[in-house]
Amino acid sequence: MQATAAMGDPYAQRPTVSRSYAWCVFALTFGLLLADYMSRQVLNAVFPLLKAQWSLTDTQLGSLSGIVSLMVGLLAFPVSILADRWGRVRSLFLMAMLWSLATLGCAVSANYGQMFAARLFIGVGEAAYGSVGLAVVLSVFPAHLRATLSGSFLAGGSFGSMLGMALSGIVAAHFGWRWSFATMAVFGFVLALIYRAVVTEERIARCRTAVSGASPTGTRPRFTPRELARALFASKSVAFAYLGCGVQLILPGALFVWLPSYLLRAYRLPLDRASVLAAIFVLTSGVGLILCGMLTDRISRGHRARKWMMAIVYCALSGAAFAGAFQLPAGHLQLGLIGLGMLLGSGVCGPTGALVAELTPAPIHASAMAIWALANNLLGLAAGPVITGMLADRIGLHAALELIPFATVVSTLLFVVGRWRYPRDVARLAG
Repeated sequence: MQATAAMGDPYAQRPTVSRSYAWCVFALTFGLLLADYMSRQVLNAVFPLLKAQWSLTDTQLGSLSGIVSLMVGLLAFPVSILADRWGRVRSLFLMAMLWSLATLGCAVSANYGQMFAARLFIGVGEAAYGSVGLAVVLSVFPAHLRATLSGSFLAGGSFGSMLGMALSGIVAAHFGWRWSFATMAVFGFVLALIYRAVVTEERIARCRTAVSGASPTGTRPRFTPRELARALFASKSVAFAYLGCGVQLILPGALFVWLPSYLLRAYRLPLDRASVLAAIFVLTSGVGLILCGMLTDRISRGHRARKWMMAIVYCALSGAAFAGAFQLPAGHLQLGLIGLGMLLGSGVCGPTGALVAELTPAPIHASAMAIWALANNLLGLAAGPVITGMLADRIGLHAALELIPFATVVSTLLFVVGRWRYPRDVARLAG
């Protein structure tokens, strides 16, 4: 989600690098994004093994997952600023090395405290990879490809989650959970070293300079903190877009983490099969992210207010699908409704991102997208797993998943209020 924070980057009108090198940069940067999410999601596949070996509560398991999203939410914006100043390619390499080293730390952890510390540093390493990585990709391609590249790059998060969950479950079932973490760490180390050898700060910098004719950092607008805050929230409705999307992501955030455990407990599947099935659901969410965005663009063409209605529809339908699924016994109908919910649950990201861009001034789009990423991570992706774990300790995992869909009621109401305030904001901005 945080990858969209880089969409305001102004350097990519007529890149001077070759097409083959540009696609090589994209492939390697996308590959590191896969490694990012594979390292993040490996934990979810081995929840049952950690719970049994260390006698952990579901709250503790949820905190091990939520701490990563929490650090991403807190650090994405400041680390992105530092990367712009210090060098994006150099920063990406160091980020990948840090999260890979922390993933290796998970493999050798002896207790919950050590695992928590290692997971915290995974979050620190991954905090700004999405925003900085996308900025590097956009800087070597023509401007007319930005939407396609941004959508493809964002979908990499779901694909990486799917691969991490599926491969980790298979490795853990045959060799133990420690090897799952070690495998992802080695993959990250190797890819980071290849990236550093192939993608150079000098070629990227020459590309930016050729376009802008100046130092990249010198063309950015400067605001005082008060002016920036006032501009970010000048439109009242945009605040409801931030909040609505963040609350809605409680659902996919919880399901990404707890689906393997739920499938193992409710369906009595072996760990490797439960992880693969959960990974398919995560992939469904990534496909839905792309399809819902395309559908929103088509329906709202010429009718900008329809973006609000599409967000409301996605919230309501996904909430109904999840609520119906967890009222049913284990079976094919339940799995079908979970799949429908996963397809639509993250669909609000498309219309919300468009609304944030529309309702904030163009010179601060990057900052606005970073605020959006902060809400998505803190309110949704970090809170969802922890809330579910706390409820599961008290009433059981199935009962907890019955309650989580009520978050869509809150997100729907937030989008309804935003839609109500939207015409006044548009009129004021036009004036």
